[in-house]
Amino acid sequence: MSKLTGIAAAPGYAIGPVFIMSEEKLVTERKSLTVYEAQGEVSRFTDRVEEAIVQLRELKEQTRLKIGEEQAEIFETHILVLHDEEFVGRIKELIQEQLINAEAALQDVTDELVMIFESMDDPYLKERAADFRDVSKRVLGLLLGAKQKSISDFDQPVVLIAGDLTPSDTAQLDRDRVAGFATNIGGRTSHSAIMARSMEIPAVVGLKDVTSQLSDQDFVILDGFTGTLIVNPSEEQIAEYQEKKQKYEVHKEQMKKYLHAPSVTSDGHKVEIVSNIGNPGDALGANRNGAEGIGLFRTEFLYMGRADFPTEEEQFKAYKEVAETFKEGSPIVIRTLDIGGDKELDYLDLPNEMNPFLGYRAIRLCLDQKEMFKTQLRAILRASAYGNVKMMYPMIATVQELRAANAILAEVKQDLDARQIPYNSAMEVGIMIEIPAAVLISDQLAKEVDFFSIGTNDLVQYTMAADRMNEKVSHLTQPMNPSILRLIKMTIDNAHKEGKWAGMCGEMAGSLIAIPILLGLGLDEFSMSAGSVLPARMLMSNLKIEDAKKIANEALNMQSAADIEAHVIKSLPAVAEMI
Repeated sequence: MSKLTGIAAAPGYAIGPVFIMSEEKLVTERKSLTVYEAQGEVSRFTDRVEEAIVQLRELKEQTRLKIGEEQAEIFETHILVLHDEEFVGRIKELIQEQLINAEAALQDVTDELVMIFESMDDPYLKERAADFRDVSKRVLGLLLGAKQKSISDFDQPVVLIAGDLTPSDTAQLDRDRVAGFATNIGGRTSHSAIMARSMEIPAVVGLKDVTSQLSDQDFVILDGFTGTLIVNPSEEQIAEYQEKKQKYEVHKEQMKKYLHAPSVTSDGHKVEIVSNIGNPGDALGANRNGAEGIGLFRTEFLYMGRADFPTEEEQFKAYKEVAETFKEGSPIVIRTLDIGGDKELDYLDLPNEMNPFLGYRAIRLCLDQKEMFKTQLRAILRASAYGNVKMMYPMIATVQELRAANAILAEVKQDLDARQIPYNSAMEVGIMIEIPAAVLISDQLAKEVDFFSIGTNDLVQYTMAADRMNEKVSHLTQPMNPSILRLIKMTIDNAHKEGKWAGMCGEMAGSLIAIPILLGLGLDEFSMSAGSVLPARMLMSNLKIEDAKKIANEALNMQSAADIEAHVIKSLPAVAEMI
């Protein structure tokens, strides 16, 4: 028996024999062409792209019927990639400029885009590299005449082991035959992980070299909660996990009753549970999972993987689509462009910086690139006519930055008024609290905004002076550290003194062990991944606000994150049972 540890990608337990998915390598040969041959090669490439689009439309419809609308939208994203002249057009240009075959040009462009996305720190954007790989693999297979391999023909439920699973692979999994899957690479925000959670297939990713460590003769237990894979377990372990699996099935049925329930504690304290999204397709999943709206719409996706800025109309349609996904009155909080740091745009000539996370990014960039900023503000304002749209600026450090942003917003409103374009003139405007400097002047900032949204991912990083992607200092990424809790309390208290609400859109908001503390500190809105909504609501329904306040006050005077977490578990049986 041995135990392998990776990343918990989709909850649940899988027990069964191993099926190792062979990696079919599509070898691309680089060929030199004449000018005349290059013209024909462009036509050949265009034909294969059209074939791929037909395949994706069929797969989208199969996925819609088999899994749901949200997951089917992933293939709409792939179709859009193949309609995008900035991707397809670049490949055609490469064929003609370098006089090379379509396979080589496709590989070159794909490698370039994958490298750009994989170099990003933002997990959501980082995982978008898989979309380009999937689309490219499909077109390459058609160019080479390779047969698309199906992975759904198994004789019994197995635990699938693979180097990676593309969204196309995942969509074709038969839930009756695949008990779970484990991969060498991947993260929680990859589309395959998102689809696994939606299809309720337990999954562990990021196991590094699991494909080489196992054979088809092995038997495993996959734990999608802890991210572990137990290889050739004992009879006692199998019995233990079969019991865990049965209890989890009962637990899932119990959670369904919270789908349309209010987010309220057992003694009647009401909060708002909303979701973080990265594109309009994600909003469908958030709605399906019972989110009361959107607490963070990351708008960067509209700007990535293209050769120029998105138009006002493109942005307006995306924001409007999200607003119309939810029932009337549901809050939709859109964050203005947070580019820079790990998120670069080829067409925006950003300077090379020693430390880009402390540099020219987010609101600092937008205030400097005024016309780009105005385009986005116009699109957001126009979308506000179609729902309860709110807007927030990222990375505010000073009152002057806030005022400068609002001055540009006022200019845009005047422009819309002059053109008699409808928008909500009373649209709420808030800021992200993610820099300690903003916390320390939150009493001043609260007088000039409608709300705060605490971005704990960066707040923790900046407060602890520890890059969360650096393994050497990752132990300092402690959202439950007393220093972080005190900053959160100060932010919430200063918002409430001015009659404003305070939310949180960092990962901490969906943490079951953190929720009681955040409730006790007075947080009004919790924004989290779609899959965290029902567990959070269920936990809250078993808590009393007075108990939460007591525990939060005690936590503020403790000396370590570990002490605080242990105190929460010891004091609240409801938390201990769920984590």
